[in-house]
Amino acid sequence: RPPEDEEEEVEVGWQEKLFSQFEVDLYLNESACQTPLDWQYHEEIRKLEKAGGRKNCRIFTYTDHDRFTNLEELCQKVTDLDHEVPSYLVERMANVRRRRQDRRPVEASSLKSKIITWEPSEEFIKNNHVINTPVQTMYIMGDLGPYGKLGHREYENVLCTIKVDGNGVITVKPDFTGTKGAYRIELDGEKREVWEYTIENASAQVKPEEEEREQRVFRELYGRHRDYLSGLVGSDFEMPLPGTLRLLVNGEIVSAQGYEYDNLYVHFFLELPNQWSSSPFQQLSGVTQTCATKTVGWDNVAYFCYPFTVDMFYTQEDEDSLPQWPVLYFEVLSLDFWQRYRVEGYGSLVLPTCPGVHMLTIPTWRPVGLGTVAEMRRFFIGGSPELEDLTYIRIPSTFKGKRLSRFGFRTESTGSVTFRLCCLQQSKAFLENTALRQRMQSVLDRLGGFSQQSSVYNVLEAFQRARRRMQEARESLPQDLISTSASTL
Repeated sequence: RPPEDEEEEVEVGWQEKLFSQFEVDLYLNESACQTPLDWQYHEEIRKLEKAGGRKNCRIFTYTDHDRFTNLEELCQKVTDLDHEVPSYLVERMANVRRRRQDRRPVEASSLKSKIITWEPSEEFIKNNHVINTPVQTMYIMGDLGPYGKLGHREYENVLCTIKVDGNGVITVKPDFTGTKGAYRIELDGEKREVWEYTIENASAQVKPEEEEREQRVFRELYGRHRDYLSGLVGSDFEMPLPGTLRLLVNGEIVSAQGYEYDNLYVHFFLELPNQWSSSPFQQLSGVTQTCATKTVGWDNVAYFCYPFTVDMFYTQEDEDSLPQWPVLYFEVLSLDFWQRYRVEGYGSLVLPTCPGVHMLTIPTWRPVGLGTVAEMRRFFIGGSPELEDLTYIRIPSTFKGKRLSRFGFRTESTGSVTFRLCCLQQSKAFLENTALRQRMQSVLDRLGGFSQQSSVYNVLEAFQRARRRMQEARESLPQDLISTSASTL
């Protein structure tokens, strides 16, 4: 072969079209031109032929709007398996291209009348099922056919793929060569030819003054955006009064599992003890939707994902008494075909005293009647023993004695309910005691009114320190002295 056929170097710009020999032969024929893009390529190739032909030989490109770009994305595989069978989702999503979608933004003021679309159209599925990130693609190709036989589609190979999405992220695959060495392509033929190629970034380097100007523009933009957000949020936060704790709980009833019947729902309410209060508009109770269960492992699980928010305030009045923390009572019920409900379980949850995210799974129980008649009534009619007062789950609100006995009350264990609680606490005591935060045991100590609890902690710590010193002293004594004293005793 002549030396000029063995090596070729081309500098390609973004979305720059370089025609291959196959495209030149195709678009010169007017009968093959169907779309406006085909006729545009026909005119450009005719101008190239008048100017002396194309300058590139083996290296050419496919831009974003070419037919090859559509076909290449349509034929992409998920894995490297030779005999990969596309799944149902792959077949349905193959004809949807992200870069061709023009989804109009929905204004926040316009409320959707329909939450569920029972009969979605194909266009609706295409516009709502795919991530709408506009992407532009460009392929740099190589015609690696035998010498003198250029223009055959079977010898075309992808040398480099460049993608730019709407967020400004540029993806080059494979990466620039650098110091890694040239990439190799081995052809399956009689001669088993091996081609090597390199990819280099030929863009002009940014000058230092231009880079500094760009950084300055970014800083001004970020500063303007920060001021805009600060203006929306404001600088004056509502702080609780001194000696007051604000507790905000963003909760979620995640799931219920292990119950006997299907179609479960949860009824819950929050009890605020003395010295706790909330706004008059605060909802302290709620009912989830009815949820059918699905089998996960050995249990039937109903996923509610029911969110709720509670905002409470604790006012410190007596420094010597320990406060009671709010309690969340709940009951799990099931609904049958005739809209009859059964009690599946009762449970309670003390809200966490520490801020943060807490995942809690609470077991439940339900009352059981005597004999099989009660269970038959529960199965056929739907009635079952219930609690008149839900606070009987823990300590009844009407109980005034010293000892609570439930002897003779028949119950059985049922399933469990999972909660996700995000607890936030706000108090001026947190700001005043910042330096002593590491020594505090809990939020109760931060309020400064729980000397009894602190004294208990101090006594336990002193006992542990004395016990450690005694063990260290015993270990430091000689073994013969310990054995002699033991024999004398």
